Amino acid sequence: MDDRDCTGFLQWALAQRDFRWPGFRKVRRQVCKRLNRRVRELGLADFAAYRRRLEADPAEWMAFDNCCVVTISRFYRDRSVYETLRERVLPEIAARAVREGRMVRIWSAGCASGEEPYTLKVIWDYDVAREYPDASVSIVATDIDETVLARARRGCFEPTSLGEFPTRLIDQAFDLVGHLYCIKPKHREGIEFLPQDLRRGGPAWTFDLVLCRNIAFTYFAEPLQRHVLRGIMDRLAPHGYLVIGAHERLPSVEPMLRPLCGAPQIFERTEVAER
Repeated sequence: MDDRDCTGFLQWALAQRDFRWPGFRKVRRQVCKRLNRRVRELGLADFAAYRRRLEADPAEWMAFDNCCVVTISRFYRDRSVYETLRERVLPEIAARAVREGRMVRIWSAGCASGEEPYTLKVIWDYDVAREYPDASVSIVATDIDETVLARARRGCFEPTSLGEFPTRLIDQAFDLVGHLYCIKPKHREGIEFLPQDLRRGGPAWTFDLVLCRNIAFTYFAEPLQRHVLRGIMDRLAPHGYLVIGAHERLPSVEPMLRPLCGAPQIFERTEVAER
């Protein structure tokens, strides 16, 4: 079963699940490798036979969905985003929470192996907490894939995951265990990893900051993107922030989201729709 066969099958199957083919084009080899394995496990001859299986057995779609999970992640991915969060967004959120006498809540949606929430916690501990020692933070990190969530909870990473991480922080934030870099216990505090299908909703809290990067607005079809965005808006506090991927765009104009000057992938929620 060659790449052309898999591509043709994917273009049909993704549309049935509210996914979009362009988002999968660059990762199709990873997905096709899993699909080929699944076809062999079922004893089927080719993707035409697998299509017939899906049409006859709705339960098999869950296995197809699992083959389509993309878990590309690393620390400090898109460095300029984290620098803006460190210098502007997180201090503002911390100051507001202190004034209001509450903790800061952050949601990392599609957290994969945990690099994103751990990056945020390290930034908070070494930069934000020094300026706002009375501020506390709770980070909820969700993903549909239980396997990557287990890796996230272990908190140990290959050196290749740290290529973009600031050198000044590596020795401070990690313990070297064999050849792995394991996040230190103090940077694990306040992070909760939960299983969550973003298509079905999100955690039942209001958040000061939501990161939904390189998942919904890359891989989901536009109607599903709009559904996810509505769910995020229901959970995003006034003057809270939404962060999307560097190469992503929101599916429609959301009048209560204003892009941050100099950081077009970071949006602030205004209290009223902007005119």
